[in-house]
Amino acid sequence: MTLSLWLIMMCGVGVVAGSVVNCVIWRLPVMQQQQAQRELHQLCALPPEEAKEPVRFNLFLPRSCCPRCRSPLAFYHNIPLLSWLLLLGRCHSCRQRISWRYPLVELLAALCSGWIALCWPPGETAFALALCAWLLIALAAIDIQHMQLPDLLTLPLLWLGLLANLEGALVPLSDAVTGAAAGYLSLWFVCWGFKLVTGKEGVGYGDIKLLAALGAWCGWQRLPALLLCAALMGIVAVLLLRLTGRSQRGEPLPFGPCLALSGWWLLVTPAAT
Repeated sequence: MTLSLWLIMMCGVGVVAGSVVNCVIWRLPVMQQQQAQRELHQLCALPPEEAKEPVRFNLFLPRSCCPRCRSPLAFYHNIPLLSWLLLLGRCHSCRQRISWRYPLVELLAALCSGWIALCWPPGETAFALALCAWLLIALAAIDIQHMQLPDLLTLPLLWLGLLANLEGALVPLSDAVTGAAAGYLSLWFVCWGFKLVTGKEGVGYGDIKLLAALGAWCGWQRLPALLLCAALMGIVAVLLLRLTGRSQRGEPLPFGPCLALSGWWLLVTPAAT
């Protein structure tokens, strides 16, 4: 397979995967909220008439629709990137603006996949790295919108990293296992140290699991650089949000996007040098 064909194929797969990632970003938090409601109803032993079963909602049902007018989307309204451009970023029915997140996520997924095609030949490692990129995009977007990093994404990312390094594709397996443990423990100690000193939660457990997953991919040697880069990104983000008035002092901010971006950069940079 020529490099040009490999690049085009990966970008095409990436943009389609970005559409799936958008679905996960929108639907997974709703699914988790419904699950929490069901567990609450069971815990409180509510009578059947009060514990109403929510509408069936998963990654496939119901059909995608406009969040404002509830008009169902036809298949040609769901063509990655192209549909958003042809519709001029508006709903086909009510003309409500469609969030820029949808084309951005699809474009990011395509760019990450294309970068992988430039740095890795066709094979299992390239496919695993593409899955890693798509999971990181989903995690970053969900954390920005909902301040949570679901276990349904962080734990598969961790196991996928260990499987990808089973034969030392990116780092030796021993370094991957040590990286996962070191990543978890390092932020766990920071979390509890901060809580003991201030009485507040400084780091969420989702961030701890995400760093463990990134440690499985990158190995323990890159964890200090990863944390340093993520911390610097977080500081810059806080300053920018404060200067623009979009964040107030003491308001919690998501750290997952900083970890995801730093981890991805450190993961793919060695292959390009």
